[in-house]
Amino acid sequence: MGFTTRKAQETRKVRKSRRPPQPGSAPGRRKALRRGRTDPAPETGRTGAADGAHAGAPAAAHDEVPDTARAEPPATPTDGPSPTAAFDALYDRHAPTLARQAFLLTGRPALAGESVERGFQLAWQHWPEVARDHDPAGWVRAATHEYALSPWHRFRPVGLRSPVGAPETGRPDPLLAALLRLPAPYRRALLLHDAVGLELPETAAEVEASTPAAAGRLGHAREELARQLPELGLAGAPPDRQREILCERLARLAAAYPVRTAAARAVRTGGERSTRRTTRGAIGLTGLIVALTAGALWASGGDRYVPPPAGPGVPAAGDTRAEHDPQQHP
Repeated sequence: MGFTTRKAQETRKVRKSRRPPQPGSAPGRRKALRRGRTDPAPETGRTGAADGAHAGAPAAAHDEVPDTARAEPPATPTDGPSPTAAFDALYDRHAPTLARQAFLLTGRPALAGESVERGFQLAWQHWPEVARDHDPAGWVRAATHEYALSPWHRFRPVGLRSPVGAPETGRPDPLLAALLRLPAPYRRALLLHDAVGLELPETAAEVEASTPAAAGRLGHAREELARQLPELGLAGAPPDRQREILCERLARLAAAYPVRTAAARAVRTGGERSTRRTTRGAIGLTGLIVALTAGALWASGGDRYVPPPAGPGVPAAGDTRAEHDPQQHP
């Protein structure tokens, strides 16, 4: 076999190896799967029109994607009022009622109004928590009652600690005086259950006591009022009737002494000013403590330990020359 014949055979082998695989063959299917194709390749017996329709199907499906699928979702408007509007609505709805309750706890209209303002200022300072609470009015009521019954009020001047007198006689109302003689926990339990209308479990939860303890405070308060004021008709009456009597009399007593409350905006701004003053005071106190500490450290920094003088012939402490002096070591 000549050189020309061998060269022609090698050329035919190379051309045959470079020939693309048929679509229906095994190498063609393996390459299609490697390219990510999951459907089997079309058979060779199919017509060209069917092959063209099959090949153009993915492109047509891609072109038929609706515009709404690629469009951004419309922006939803924020639901509910703003924090300022929600706070003002809460204040306008519950401030007068809380003022009457605070008066029954303190016997002083000025302190009652101050208690309401303080309770709502605390609510504004913790507004995210209050807004998420299941009972925002109950949150503010608890803060108002705690401030009204704070023991620090006893350090005020006598004129500010005395209960208000009746317009006709100038002396406190007998029912108000009897209420103020009750211990503060008994007074609060009586107010919440008989005046506000809470049940015993709710009353116990608000005063942070067990239900039997709250029931005991309520019973002792009613017994004491029945002993001091027999004309109320509490002695011997069933508990439901005692509740009705006290609810009516306490409502009448609170209505006889109106309490002036500030506007919602004034309460909000007052709370913000109080928060700023508290923050500045805390920063100033911290700076003062740091300055005093630094001054004390600087003043004591110059004091160094001075060893006492050594006797004759005894080397001083820390004197390294004495260790190498032959006269010191015979």
